[in-house]
Amino acid sequence: MKSRSLLSAAAIGLVLAVAAAPAIGQALRNHDSNAPVDVEADRIEVQDRADRAVFSGNVKVRQAGLALDAARLTVAYAGGAASQGIQIQRLDASGGVTVRSASETARGEFAIYDLNRRQITMLGGVVLDQGASQVRGGRMVIDLDSGRAVVDGSSVGGAGVGTGTGGRVTGRFTVPQRAK
Repeated sequence: MKSRSLLSAAAIGLVLAVAAAPAIGQALRNHDSNAPVDVEADRIEVQDRADRAVFSGNVKVRQAGLALDAARLTVAYAGGAASQGIQIQRLDASGGVTVRSASETARGEFAIYDLNRRQITMLGGVVLDQGASQVRGGRMVIDLDSGRAVVDGSSVGGAGVGTGTGGRVTGRFTVPQRAK
């Protein structure tokens, strides 16, 4: 019985620590995914028949308050009416991907930014930093409408490998400091 109460106290402590931490993912809440997307890189290859462009070498993407850096980026687009031009549908980034907002930085091996669904998915050893708080996992999905971020222990959303901790999510959160 005593071990059950200790376990309950530990669970409550963890919930309080998480609640005290800043809301991971909230910095991207209501991100303007309608803003223009600026891309720069060392090289571009346009594959017009496939409706895509491949950027490589020191790729930098900027959209409103969002920055994405990677070694390679594939942009999937649809050709719109002459007055609308090309409409970007999706960005697939690979090679040491970093996504930054004003208060958060996320790193992983791959990222998919689906502009139609207003969702960013990061895969492969994902690390999310907000101030001194940090969450690690195999996969993270950020909903840009709500700012909700979900981190899984593996890259496929279930038990598995990818974090170096047996497919589990780990976190370290700051707590309010009081005078001693």
